[in-house]
Amino acid sequence: MIETGFADAAMNRDPSFDGVFVFGVRTTKVYCRPSCPSRRPSSDRLVFFPDAEAAEKAGFRACLRCNPNGAGASGARVELVRNVCDFIQQDSTGKLTLATLGSQFGVSPYHLQRTFKEVLGISPRRYIEEHRISRLKMYLRKGDSVVGALYKTGYNSQNWLYKNSTTKLGMTPGTYRRGGEGMKVHYLIRRSPLGRLLVAATRHGICAVSVADNDKELIASLRAEYPKAEISESDDVEELLEGVSKYYEGRLRDMPLDIHGTEFQMKVWGALQAIPYGSTRSYSDVAESIGRPRAVRAVANACGDNPVPLIIPCHRVIRSDGSLGGYGLGIHRKRLLLAREKQISARA
Repeated sequence: MIETGFADAAMNRDPSFDGVFVFGVRTTKVYCRPSCPSRRPSSDRLVFFPDAEAAEKAGFRACLRCNPNGAGASGARVELVRNVCDFIQQDSTGKLTLATLGSQFGVSPYHLQRTFKEVLGISPRRYIEEHRISRLKMYLRKGDSVVGALYKTGYNSQNWLYKNSTTKLGMTPGTYRRGGEGMKVHYLIRRSPLGRLLVAATRHGICAVSVADNDKELIASLRAEYPKAEISESDDVEELLEGVSKYYEGRLRDMPLDIHGTEFQMKVWGALQAIPYGSTRSYSDVAESIGRPRAVRAVANACGDNPVPLIIPCHRVIRSDGSLGGYGLGIHRKRLLLAREKQISARA
């Protein structure tokens, strides 16, 4: 089937399919090029379009990292970065340095580093690592041993992975390889002003917060994230769900979290939690606050990867021109959240 081929191309970040189609993520309403370096959800959450126009007509917005509609950086810079990304993907197991890449494409290491950050918001080194992590996950999902997957990914030592495995995979390598097997995730769903609210937790804390129009969609999304975990509805989550629900009253309190991300994502999420209730910041403001002023696109992607919206208030981040930008729970919910916060803040 054609869509099966597209799914494989998107999951493997195959640059040869750029221009053939774009893919959208149902939960975030963002669409990307097949070669986009952003984190992939499970393939059943992808939808495919022949071009950017079709994706936008269906209500999807362009990814700020890969610029699938051609917007953003100038064509020459985008073309350089795209070619470097293609080269990295074809030889990600080799010893790739700035000097090597610069020599390959006839530019200085400094120029390459600066251009890469301007276009993607991350360095070539970070792109190489994210691509390797993506390949590592692919091999682990296919059932390769951890050692075998590391070797195929280009690492001769396990130290790199085990040093901070949860910041790279979100869990230990063995657990990821088994699709979350052995994990116990409990959840509850209740009515909320935004729709049906799901809060899920491990024994360490809240691992997921989501809102949708129906319970079936919420549960399917949770199971897609942890396909082999032991997932069950439980009243043990009642107190945590009540705590999250306090957000709607402007009284959200600190709660234990069990979330994992890259070092950059954790910095962004920390900055979002520092945005006062009833206030907003631009993606540029957030990038500036973490000392990465050029990483605006990467900040937007970190917002999209936020596993616990409301607790980490990514809805408070808007575009520099004052427009709302995107939101994983739906732009209409972002508008309602900001309006509600403004009303409560005005009464305080």
